[in-house]
Amino acid sequence: FHRGRINMKNIDNFLNLQGKVAIVTGAATGLGAATAQMLAAAGANVLINHMPGQESQAQAVANDCVTESLCQAGDITNDEDCKKTAQVAIEHWGRIDILVNNAGINKPVEHYDLDGLSAQDFMDIYNVNVIGAFQMIRAVAPAMQQQGTGVVVNVSSGSGENGYGSSVAYSASKGAINTLTKSLGRALAPTIRVNAVCPGMVITSLWDKLQHTEEQRAAWLKAVISEIPLNKEPTPEIIARNILYLASDLS
Repeated sequence: FHRGRINMKNIDNFLNLQGKVAIVTGAATGLGAATAQMLAAAGANVLINHMPGQESQAQAVANDCVTESLCQAGDITNDEDCKKTAQVAIEHWGRIDILVNNAGINKPVEHYDLDGLSAQDFMDIYNVNVIGAFQMIRAVAPAMQQQGTGVVVNVSSGSGENGYGSSVAYSASKGAINTLTKSLGRALAPTIRVNAVCPGMVITSLWDKLQHTEEQRAAWLKAVISEIPLNKEPTPEIIARNILYLASDLS
């Protein structure tokens, strides 16, 4: 779910990423797509990581990027795929400045339904949301350390802080990515800056999985907006702006 090309004609000089190279995981749709296009609008060349089978979606995102972009299929739970993704960026542009760990999966289950999640469900969610993010950081770290600078932005969730969210496994995985962010933020500083964004509900393709009818979606969106102080629809573009800030020299 994404509304098309990001327009940032009057971007602040501090947010100018001209000449920088960014990798965005899970960037074929939703928040990843919006983030890739916003980084491109700020001047960065972008490698769009996507799962095999999402080639057409990823290419549509690339077509809407205003800078040079590449599409690279890769499963971040596979360490070799992570290394390959980093290597493709280095071979093409000679550097990696920004990594946005956006890729994530979920299995919506009510928290009280203890039989709704299997051990394999937990493993699958952790493999993508936590281990995959770690492997991508490990893959880009050598290039960033050699350059003497680099930025990582992990896409976490408010559910990792408050224990709510669409399933216990998902919330727990986001709590883990928050701790991972703190740990590697210390371990890789000052050369590599590691931060995380923790949004609440964002209207992406997951939206359709959580709500089954138009009436349910409309009612739930109204309830979500009523709890947001700015009274705005939680779109991918809003979160992507926060990612852009953390990826820039201004942060």
